Amino acid sequence: MSDRAKFTPPKPAARPEKTSLRNYLRLFRKDILSAQPAKLYRAWMAEFKTPFFRSFLVNQPDLVKTVLNTRPMEFPKSNRIAEGLRPLLGNSVFLTNGETWLRQRRIIDPAFEGGRIKDAFPAMLAAGHDMVARLGEMHGGFDVEPHTSHAAADVIFRSLFSIPITDDTARAVFHAFQTHQKAQPILNLAAFIPLPKWVPRFHSRETKRTARVIRGLITRLTRERMAQIAAGTAPDDLATKIMTTADPQTGARFDTDEMVDQVAIFFLAGHETSASALAWALWLLAANPDVADRVAAEGAALGDAPTFSDLSKLRYTKDVFRETLRLYPPVPMMVREAACPEHFRDRDVPKGSQIVLSPWHLQRHERFWEDADVFDPDRFKTDNGKQCLRDAFIPFSSGARVCPGAGFAMVEGPLILALVARAFHLSTLAQHTPVPVAHLTVRAQNGIWISCTKRDASNAALV
Repeated sequence: MSDRAKFTPPKPAARPEKTSLRNYLRLFRKDILSAQPAKLYRAWMAEFKTPFFRSFLVNQPDLVKTVLNTRPMEFPKSNRIAEGLRPLLGNSVFLTNGETWLRQRRIIDPAFEGGRIKDAFPAMLAAGHDMVARLGEMHGGFDVEPHTSHAAADVIFRSLFSIPITDDTARAVFHAFQTHQKAQPILNLAAFIPLPKWVPRFHSRETKRTARVIRGLITRLTRERMAQIAAGTAPDDLATKIMTTADPQTGARFDTDEMVDQVAIFFLAGHETSASALAWALWLLAANPDVADRVAAEGAALGDAPTFSDLSKLRYTKDVFRETLRLYPPVPMMVREAACPEHFRDRDVPKGSQIVLSPWHLQRHERFWEDADVFDPDRFKTDNGKQCLRDAFIPFSSGARVCPGAGFAMVEGPLILALVARAFHLSTLAQHTPVPVAHLTVRAQNGIWISCTKRDASNAALV
């Protein structure tokens, strides 16, 4: 642990150890974090039984690696979680399994290889500068989450379709998604009770309406891009790369419907998760001026026209962002299903059991991390921090199903943090301490409020 004073950021209270199934389901739909007992921050594995399924939350590193890295095909994504996301994401790579998923990854993965992150750097830089300009117009305290959502969406649209968030269609998708997020609980009835495919899933009318709007807008962008590709006028961005990549085994490409599914998850995963992490990171900077000053100094060292190679100057800022991902992983839990009977920690795990992998609990696990709930970006320089990065840090998942955009996130996040920190002194508001809750991602119950005042650029490099 570093010499700076220990700071423990907000953490949701755990539920009582014993509770009824009815109360657990009520708590779960409200917030999946506070619905869990405190023992999960210490347990290697915990079992939960309902009349409809059994679930096992796994924290033991070798078992986590078994599920994610060693035998991923034997632990497919659980359809229970997919039920709530299907109206928007359709048959996207985030929800599929087996041969369908393998084919989708063979087409998608090349778009994120090689120099693609470098190619996306100008989009990230432009979105970061625009965010700094918007924050400069704020007076008094404000909720920073809408601003990080705007910036993350801007990066996605610039990277995918070479259009800024100010484009009419991009702006319409962004606003429709804000409405969809409020209407869509992470789980619906089918997540708890096995239902035949022909039984209605009881999605709310607003959930289905907003999903149709978003998918209709994405369909328009996709068809326009297909026409540009056919005419030879398409820009060289992620959408073009994915749409022109053929499956090396079959030679098939994504059709319009398949591409809409993939764009929907790119927007959800790349926008929603980045927005969550950025908002928490900015609040942590506001609550820790000494950390913010160090980030500001690295930001100042970027100069007025940074290039991709200048990112090497953001070493401490990267650790700040990594520590934010540890404490507030955007996706707090991942659910797999045992495709065959297993035996974990001397317990029988029946076929069909839900295997829960929780970055939220693993990355705050009291048996792994020193001062597990303390915010300390310097921890990654310690032996404990380095070991935990290998065994207990999975904000982007791991193994075959690791998020394709993980590298993008680790460039976008530190870059935007550095740009904002060098421009502003950030402060928290005593009356607005954020309370973490998890729906689609880890957000705050009533927003993440900060205030900012312009930093003297001549002093930023001296702090």
